[in-house]
Amino acid sequence: MAEILSALRSLMASHSPPLHALIVPSEDYHQSEYVSDRDKRREFVSGFTGSAGLALITKDEARLWTDGRYFLQAMQQLSDQWQLMRIGEDPSVDSWISDNLPREAAIGVDPWCVSVDTAQRWERAFAKNQQKLIQTSSNLVDEVWKNQPPAETNPVIVHPLEFAGRSVAEKLKDMREKLAIERARGIIITALDEVAWLYNIRGSDVSYCPVVHAFAIVTLNSAFLYVDKRKVSSKVSSSIQENGIEVREYGAVSSDVALLASNQLDKDTGLSSGRNDVCETGTCEAEENNNDLIWVDPASCCYALFSKLDAKKMLLQQSPLALAKALKNPVELDGLRNAHIRDGAAVVQYLVWLDKQMQEIYGASGYFLEGKGASKKRSETMKLTEVTASDKLEGFRATKEHFRGLSFPTISSVGPNAAVIHYSPQPETCAELDPDSIYLFDSGAQYLDGTTDITRTVHFGKPSEHEKACYTSVLKGHIALGNARFPNGTNGHALDILARIPLWRYGLDYRHGTGHGIGSYLNVHEGPHLISFRPQARNVPLQASMTVTDEPGYYADGNFGIRLENVLVIKEADTEFNFGDKGYLSFEHITWAPYQIKLIDLNLLTPEEIEWLNTYHSKCREILAPSMDKNELDWLEKATEPVSA
Repeated sequence: MAEILSALRSLMASHSPPLHALIVPSEDYHQSEYVSDRDKRREFVSGFTGSAGLALITKDEARLWTDGRYFLQAMQQLSDQWQLMRIGEDPSVDSWISDNLPREAAIGVDPWCVSVDTAQRWERAFAKNQQKLIQTSSNLVDEVWKNQPPAETNPVIVHPLEFAGRSVAEKLKDMREKLAIERARGIIITALDEVAWLYNIRGSDVSYCPVVHAFAIVTLNSAFLYVDKRKVSSKVSSSIQENGIEVREYGAVSSDVALLASNQLDKDTGLSSGRNDVCETGTCEAEENNNDLIWVDPASCCYALFSKLDAKKMLLQQSPLALAKALKNPVELDGLRNAHIRDGAAVVQYLVWLDKQMQEIYGASGYFLEGKGASKKRSETMKLTEVTASDKLEGFRATKEHFRGLSFPTISSVGPNAAVIHYSPQPETCAELDPDSIYLFDSGAQYLDGTTDITRTVHFGKPSEHEKACYTSVLKGHIALGNARFPNGTNGHALDILARIPLWRYGLDYRHGTGHGIGSYLNVHEGPHLISFRPQARNVPLQASMTVTDEPGYYADGNFGIRLENVLVIKEADTEFNFGDKGYLSFEHITWAPYQIKLIDLNLLTPEEIEWLNTYHSKCREILAPSMDKNELDWLEKATEPVSA
């Protein structure tokens, strides 16, 4: 680590102008949350492996900013050369730079790895002390990363209409109508899941996310896909071109954005596909004269491409694809429901297996009975670790129809590790399972017809009264949010409190949001909506046919962690009245796996909550039964028996 910092500081000193600081973001050229191995630059320089964070290297300091999900993990992974900066508690990176670096300091960043929003916010903060954000012409980390993994060259796959539900032609037509309404003549699409969704393509360039490293430009007349052409077979190329999309090399996006800015891009191609989609009246030329803006999403477009455009002729607002993608069509919703049934079956099969193993290997009392582990003597070959257990869960999922891999690295965590919110077990260092400790697993899969994400927390011994009280508080919040009814126009910021109130009664809380959208065989975290205390949760109202997770938790540092998570579909609610003619919304659970009764203090549940639990468990039995063998079904029936206070 010291050599890396030393090499970077040497490059910073020889840079023109010399750099007082270098910012190394987590993001790739598309501002992705999850990035390919080649793009894990922040991880390479800092040793911190979490998905969110930002590194700052100055002449004599190295600091890493990350959020509450990762405080514990960062403390464990950072060497003593690094100082952890807690987002929400410590000054932000731009404030810290403004206050701690000299006047007129030069702060370097690769403009491909930072969004327009972020770069402009930094520039405003730096301006107070005449500090400057310098766009480096190359990525300095790449220059010192000797064994940097090569770029991925995995094949582009066409996502069939039977799973996508809408054709590329329909999506492009909608897109061009939005361009015309906003008086824009083109849009630059940089978010990988938006490119994949718009063009009905998928890939495997980023682990866990079925996306392709690609950009797109759509104008009123043309459409372009920028991708390494080695990834595109002749068959896939034909399919893409049939939709009027021209395939160009990935690197050509830079010069094409410049052409777009000067209104030369359409002239540069013989394609004029889609003209009739928006210009059926013959007034196309007249319309085009008024449409002179280029639409750029400042949250996902990198600063490098933005810098090639004319600031006066830009429409800086959220991509129209963000909301279009979030509003699932009926085919996608059916696919998601079906994927979650298969996924729930895999989770139950895993719990049945795990229950048996914990009893046989460790003498645990098991899933249903309370009692201390008998601490059986066993050989080293007979042991379960966080990694071997999660591998088994993946194995159960892999037997299911349409399985294409996991949707994120499985969080398989026992005891104190469960308190690390985004814990990622490693074979060399992971813990052995313990019959006397809580076990939390947060996992999901990619299926051709949907993406899944589920968390359950279990105990195979005798949970303490405190653990039960905490689990029950999390469950009460989970039920309260899932049962909410709310008027159209309500955002996720307004609902977040529902999941926290049962915890707040005891002075407990959690440091993460409560819910995120989920993709249709796409990214497991999908916006633009979310349920969270964070201000951005106010930006987008929740709407019917969106998906969202319901995942409150509680984490006792150094001791245990609890989280419960289901995926919900937002639907229209059937209410007795309709105040203000707004229309009301509610949630439909599509995740199916039992909650462990032994961890619930039934005396803390209201009659309504007990009724909800029994109804949910009854549906679990009914929906999953066809996927179970006799042994699994017996276990499931026992796990979902009705309860009373």
